[in-house]
Amino acid sequence: MPALNAENLACRRGGRLVFTGLGFGLEQGEALLLTGRNGSGKSSLLRLLALMTPRLRGSLTWTGIEVAEQPEAWRLALAWLGHADAIKPDLTVRESLAGAQLLRKGRLDSLDHALGRFDLTAIADRPGRYLSAGQRRRAALARVMLSGAPIWLLDEPAAGLDEPSRGALHLTLREHMKSGGLAVISTHGDIHLPSARPIDLGEFAPSADALAEDWS
Repeated sequence: MPALNAENLACRRGGRLVFTGLGFGLEQGEALLLTGRNGSGKSSLLRLLALMTPRLRGSLTWTGIEVAEQPEAWRLALAWLGHADAIKPDLTVRESLAGAQLLRKGRLDSLDHALGRFDLTAIADRPGRYLSAGQRRRAALARVMLSGAPIWLLDEPAAGLDEPSRGALHLTLREHMKSGGLAVISTHGDIHLPSARPIDLGEFAPSADALAEDWS
């Protein structure tokens, strides 16, 4: 069985059945790219994997154990990046990242490396409220890099990044996978990882029969 294995997943959000019959398997060092049109369920799947949205059906196992049986251990294995960057307005970039490191019991000696990777060193002492959207996104990516989590769930991580920052993101992803990490990433075509496997969420849109079925 793959390290991360999903079978027959189904999800409903806002009263709408988003996808059904979705499955995949990832070994250590692999990444999955979620593609598809807006509304096809990319963000919904990431939220389902993070236990933010309940699944209607299906199984999700990590190292052979159903994640619902050990939710706290599963959450500790995750680094999450959504559309909100979670950068505190009253804390400096350095303080925000160091605080996240302490919560994850990570190594503070890697902080300067992450700041340099995402070109944040010069603004490390700037409060979050003064950051541009691109700077906030780079800080959020540095937080993921510092997490030490084996599984990264990234919702359009390249959004708002310039070309050098996208290069830093791709390098960080390659390093994460080389070290045995996994990643599930939603993208509109701005993530380029030759070794990653794409999955089109549109292929799992519910059929007319599924929509007519009682999913209560």
